[in-house]
Amino acid sequence: MQKRRWRVVVVLRKVLTCAICAITMMALLSVHVQVFPSSRVPDLPEPYKLPTTTTQPHVNKYSRLSSVQEQSWSREQTPPHLSKPPLPSHKVNWDSKLWKPPPSRDYWPCIERSSNYTFSGESKGYLLVHTNGGLNQMRAGICDMVAVARIINATLVIPELDKRSFWQDTSIFSDVFNEDHFINALANDVKVIKKLPKEMASAPKIVKHFRSWSGMGYYQGEIASLWDEYQVIRAAKSDSRLANNNLPPDIQKLRCRACYEALRFSSRIEEIGKILVDRMRSYGPYIALHLRYEKDMLAFSGCTHGLSSAEADELKKIREETAYWKVKEIDSREQRSKGYCPLTPKEVAMFLIALGYPSNTPIYIAAGEIYGGDSRMADLLSRYPILMSKEKLASVEELEPFANHASQMAALDYIVSIESDVFVPSYSGNMARAVEGHRRFFGHRKTISPDRKQLVPLFDKIERGKLKEGENLSRKIIEIHKRSH
Repeated sequence: MQKRRWRVVVVLRKVLTCAICAITMMALLSVHVQVFPSSRVPDLPEPYKLPTTTTQPHVNKYSRLSSVQEQSWSREQTPPHLSKPPLPSHKVNWDSKLWKPPPSRDYWPCIERSSNYTFSGESKGYLLVHTNGGLNQMRAGICDMVAVARIINATLVIPELDKRSFWQDTSIFSDVFNEDHFINALANDVKVIKKLPKEMASAPKIVKHFRSWSGMGYYQGEIASLWDEYQVIRAAKSDSRLANNNLPPDIQKLRCRACYEALRFSSRIEEIGKILVDRMRSYGPYIALHLRYEKDMLAFSGCTHGLSSAEADELKKIREETAYWKVKEIDSREQRSKGYCPLTPKEVAMFLIALGYPSNTPIYIAAGEIYGGDSRMADLLSRYPILMSKEKLASVEELEPFANHASQMAALDYIVSIESDVFVPSYSGNMARAVEGHRRFFGHRKTISPDRKQLVPLFDKIERGKLKEGENLSRKIIEIHKRSH
């Protein structure tokens, strides 16, 4: 009897064991396991005041850039934010020199009007302005013309943007900038109107090429005296027409208010710009790299290092056929040795690695079409595979309104660059200076400007096999830049 009971107990144990195992297996197969970490997008810093978007919130679906060499670095057929899972976040040591902003050294924005600052009073006439150059050259010129209008006591008509430059951009002021905000923000400084009044159509006018880098005496004397004969003065160019130094503090402050408060981008540009920043931040802290390696830059500067003879000939032809580029014969080797050439994508990669930025650092490429395309980007991409651009972060439909408008596309790059954790320009052109200045105004955000003149000999040694990438190169590059970031 006891043996029979014992056998029953053994059987029951086996049945229970099997049941427990079965339940466990079913649970393991049916439970969803969350393998990716939370990807909450940080809020943008307050100073830029980008509007909150009314579109659907971005769902973070990024992935590692696998097989990236097989596709264009700048665009995929299906943008990654629409179809792929998120990248695992990486921890960042914010106290590290790589990311830590520089000290303020007791410098801060100083744009408040002085106690004796008054409105200019009754206008003596109208100032028309034809801006020239790309986005940032026009932007600086507009700020100068605001100051000039104040100096000569003129009513400023909304400036006309350059439509005849290399980029052939048909954008008008309101396509790029918030026109109403510009007018209202300057109401206590300069009267700004959208169009010249109809009754001024037959008024006496003069087209004037303002002298470059001119001070108060020139404008208060030679230019202001034109009001005796003319009611409308047209500035043929806007760039570099006002001196940087030896101006009254209130005029300098007015330039800053115009640049950093009055000149906001249009609401359409700011909305997409905010979306791009949010999507870039979903990768973690990022570098904005102004990679000035586009066809126009290389043609203008005469920089052909590492290019084929056919490419060098193409760039020379562009320079020769562009009438307003005065210098035609350029020694590329001499340009590069003096530090006048932009770093190549490969040189930028070596520079960032030498500074210590790891290969999983997200990098936003703020640039137009890179000359040479994928083949020229290969070295940078192999070292930093999380290489993004507006074309990769946004869909074709989102960017369609800005297509074929270089100034509007550049404005998107400007916003992402301003909001980056680190900004690195490969060339010290108009955008590099504008972004660096704007970042200082917003709180000394970190900018690293490569010393190209000192870097070129190091990169040349690497090409000749006399120096290798590694600790020795890193030590040399850090020593060169230890006081610059």
